[in-house]
Amino acid sequence: MPVREQLMRAHRAALSNCSRCPEMIGPVVSGSPVLSKILLVGQAPGDKEGGFGKPFAWTAGKTMFKWFERIGLDEEAFRQRVYMAAVCRCFPGKNPKGGDRVPSPAEIDNCVGWLQAEVDLLKPDLILPVGKLAIGQLMPVKRLNDVIGKLHPVTFHGHRTEAIPLPHPSGASTWHRTEAGLALLESALTILQQHPSWQQICQARTADIA
Repeated sequence: MPVREQLMRAHRAALSNCSRCPEMIGPVVSGSPVLSKILLVGQAPGDKEGGFGKPFAWTAGKTMFKWFERIGLDEEAFRQRVYMAAVCRCFPGKNPKGGDRVPSPAEIDNCVGWLQAEVDLLKPDLILPVGKLAIGQLMPVKRLNDVIGKLHPVTFHGHRTEAIPLPHPSGASTWHRTEAGLALLESALTILQQHPSWQQICQARTADIA
């Protein structure tokens, strides 16, 4: 077995056994262990993802995968060709005021080592941070309007790469469905479609990516 594959298997085995955050609700949720040059970073799984055993498995995912299908990859192909990670890998629980609880700074710190290990292993040419919390790990963000719709050079965990931020596809968010947000989302997807890394994984067979 190639060394990078062995390292990925060891990483995933350790990740699946993580129990650092007592208020988080398991199981650990991860995407396919594909050795991809594109890394997607979400916020944290919702309450349905643990049961399905994969990220973006419910309504927000349906919206997001429609975005990607429009520019060349359906959900199955995307999951096979893009490494899907998150700021936190377990469900944070519900917010008493509604919606899912936002992970605490301590929980984010507890999980950051997993993401750093994946960046070290994959050395991605492109990162897709989804939602404000994920975007904020790569660059300062006060308003989505300031960062979405652009290609950003970034240094993430010591690795120089590029990022195309995307809004969170949650049904609770209206940003990506309003006029300004719609236009910026379209710009982001156009930039993504034209990016060499995206074109490469669209053209390659799955066997060439994994």
